[in-house]
Amino acid sequence: MFKRIALILSAAFVLLSAMLLINTLRFRSRQIEVAPATALPQLPDSLAAHLAGALSLPTVSYQDTAHFDPEPFLNFQAYLQEVLPEVHRRMKREIVNRYSLLYTWEGSHPQLPPVVLMAHLDVVPVEPQSEMEWLYPAFSGEVADGYIWGRGALDDKASLMAMLEAAERLLAYQFRPHRTLIFAVGHDEEVGGSGGAAKIVEVLEKRGVRPAAVLDEGGAIIQGMMPGIAHPVAMVGIAEKGYVSLELVVESHGGHSSMPPRETAVGILARAVYRLETHQMPARLEGPIREMFDYLGPEMPLFSRVILANLWLFKPIVLYQLSGNPTTNAMVRTTTAPTMLEGSVKENVLPTRARAVINFRIRPGDTIGTVVAHVRKVIDDPRVRVRTLPFGSEPSPVSSPRAPAFEWIARTIRQVFSETRVTPSLVVGATDSRHFVRLSRNIYRFAPLRLAARDVRRVHGVNERIAVQHYLDAIRFYIQLYKNLDHLQTP
Repeated sequence: MFKRIALILSAAFVLLSAMLLINTLRFRSRQIEVAPATALPQLPDSLAAHLAGALSLPTVSYQDTAHFDPEPFLNFQAYLQEVLPEVHRRMKREIVNRYSLLYTWEGSHPQLPPVVLMAHLDVVPVEPQSEMEWLYPAFSGEVADGYIWGRGALDDKASLMAMLEAAERLLAYQFRPHRTLIFAVGHDEEVGGSGGAAKIVEVLEKRGVRPAAVLDEGGAIIQGMMPGIAHPVAMVGIAEKGYVSLELVVESHGGHSSMPPRETAVGILARAVYRLETHQMPARLEGPIREMFDYLGPEMPLFSRVILANLWLFKPIVLYQLSGNPTTNAMVRTTTAPTMLEGSVKENVLPTRARAVINFRIRPGDTIGTVVAHVRKVIDDPRVRVRTLPFGSEPSPVSSPRAPAFEWIARTIRQVFSETRVTPSLVVGATDSRHFVRLSRNIYRFAPLRLAARDVRRVHGVNERIAVQHYLDAIRFYIQLYKNLDHLQTP
């Protein structure tokens, strides 16, 4: 009897081991094999001064539109005309809604669907209390220590200037792209893009424009942030999360704190917030994140490859590990973040109204509706009133990493940054590209900026900067991207 059980267990172990081995051997690299580009131009360091000038213009977007200052935005338009003469002589430039820009570079095959490249010229404010922490003033546009310093150096003026500088260089040599390129430059991305990118979409939609591909910011080339991979990794966003904030309100009679009732408005609200934090929406290993591991798994050491090649067995373990880190947790689930709390006006007064705001970043597969349903079910208390705040957005559709447009981007990355591994990814923030979903199903999010962990903290933070050499490499990327347009097949 025991001998038979031992034989069955041994056979099961051998069968399982064989399955794990076969799946691992089939788990092969998805990286495009291309030779490094051999004709990348030498670029003068003086181009850094053009970006520095752009950073010196405080094109700040404020949530409160009463603080909006139009002068820097108008000065930015004039500045681009000054430093990019070929772009403004040979491309069609249109001003949309006073401050956004739309450039059209007609290709040699104008009958083909065009490609849209996106960027935004606005930046977030600098917190007054942080100004003394900047090594160089946030709007100085200083070039020092091998870096270009200033608010917007990473988000998003570096990619904006790089894509236009690349066009400027090619125009000087009479280059014409294979298909028409449209540069869509919004002026209010940091506050939702309703006056910029959304208006540009309206213009293009009226003209019947249906882009073969749209490329916006969102992903980057990260170094040292992907466990098990020594090479840089280019994160090409194939989708982005949605966004919604829910207001929780509890009302009561209030009164003096010396005679509190058994349950106060603050206590009821606190319990609701606690329940939401301890009962998160479920984690899932599907969609963009599953695609990411399918691309990165073959590049990892053997032990990790075995696990990722056999997610049918190891998925619960992988999800448990990913859920334990805030960065990876945001990739696999709709996140729950209490951000605002309001109560009494005085420490000895029971409030008649307690309020909390919970922000959710919604993964593809969930919706605003499923988030609201989850919140109501978890709180399970009719005394807590739940209301959806304005400005929410659903998760974007997922673009295919097997589409010609993804291959076009990946090919260029591998040619210019030959040691880099390319992967589809999920953008956990929001970009202007979400306004383009009704024009194209091929929307990708990537800017050729190299980031280490310390650089990620600089985005919207103190001492935002980009290395001069990294900026010049970004220009080279766009030059090669435009040259590679003849590889982009119409989907």
